[in-house]
Amino acid sequence: MEHILPVLMVVSSLIWLVITLWGGYYLLTGLMSWKQPMDYGWHPARTRFAILIAARNEELVIGPLINSLLAQDYPSELYDVWVIPNNCTDNTALAARNFGAKVLECTVPVRSKGEVLRFAYQRLHGRQYDAYCVFDADNLVDHRFLSEMNNAYMAGARVAQGYRDSKNPFDTVISGSYSIYYWMMDRFHNGGKTGLGLSALVNGTGFMISAQTLERLGGWHTQTISEDLEITAQCILAGEKVRWVPKAITYDEQPLDYALSVKQRRRWTSGTVQVAKLYMGRTLQSVGNRGGMPAVDLAATLIIPAYQAAALFNLILISLSACLDCYKFSQVPGTFLLAVGLNLALTALGSTLAACLVLTVEGKWDRRMLKSVAFYWLFLLSWLPITLESFVKKTTVWEEIRHTRNVAPESLSRG
Repeated sequence: MEHILPVLMVVSSLIWLVITLWGGYYLLTGLMSWKQPMDYGWHPARTRFAILIAARNEELVIGPLINSLLAQDYPSELYDVWVIPNNCTDNTALAARNFGAKVLECTVPVRSKGEVLRFAYQRLHGRQYDAYCVFDADNLVDHRFLSEMNNAYMAGARVAQGYRDSKNPFDTVISGSYSIYYWMMDRFHNGGKTGLGLSALVNGTGFMISAQTLERLGGWHTQTISEDLEITAQCILAGEKVRWVPKAITYDEQPLDYALSVKQRRRWTSGTVQVAKLYMGRTLQSVGNRGGMPAVDLAATLIIPAYQAAALFNLILISLSACLDCYKFSQVPGTFLLAVGLNLALTALGSTLAACLVLTVEGKWDRRMLKSVAFYWLFLLSWLPITLESFVKKTTVWEEIRHTRNVAPESLSRG
């Protein structure tokens, strides 16, 4: 027994060192989020955009999105709204046409959003678009979005992510927790990475990629169910930085219940594991070939599922180590649970304080968010079993997430 404790302590210390280094790096990037984001200035409207919306059974919510896009503060002759219905059993295509969008019926079998975007790119390639903007069908878009992306494009940005806000943060504690999570991604991840001069993260919706960049990448050819992270990896490895454009705002619908949340987060985590398997080798090779901090930063993002699993394993090790000092076996369960409880309490405290911080700095404080703030640490903790399951039982199919929150664009404004 006396030999077990030193071994556990050494293993735990090594894992804790890795966790601390990773956490310290993200603390640094979070602190850098207070640096003012790049001002892209004002530029005359010249960029020709193709707006792509992959839609699967989105008849209920596609209308307000199209309305918000057709009401952009941008010349209508410089952009087209393309809805790409796929695997639909409702009247998404008819609804899109009725609201004024162009419809590109997906005529090939597709299993992921990336495959839908590949189909659209192949059909629209050669139509003289300068850049493509991608949205989800449940989104609403701020009327200045295209103007801000034009400013970024004219200032040299070739891939850019906008601010991902929430259109239903007060519906449930789940939708509120998602909203806090995305506000953290906006502020501390994309804002922080930009402050360090690194690449932001393409975040699924509300982003722009130039036709020139897609040409360099050989077209849209993502292979995983996390097409956003994969396109981020492709851009960074090609030397193209994803720019952060916080004035280009998209409002996203968040899941209302835990079951939908699990389905979505399992897809995200499985997708991250897929991207890590495909790109980690090239990423580490890029670090060795003077790829610099962008490649190191990409590697830090790709190991997030492994980091979560390591954190859970380390919690168990620390708690077991505390049990080795017990004089009686009957003391073991209580000691183990006490150690786990103390660590979870610290985690809950840190998560709650971080949630309060982001609500403060982003101007999102509202008494209706209090339940979500209190629940947020459990939302993060529930990611651990999802991550473990994703290592064992991977999600490889883009499962449908039904959207129902039909919100008018004028009812939303950024705090």
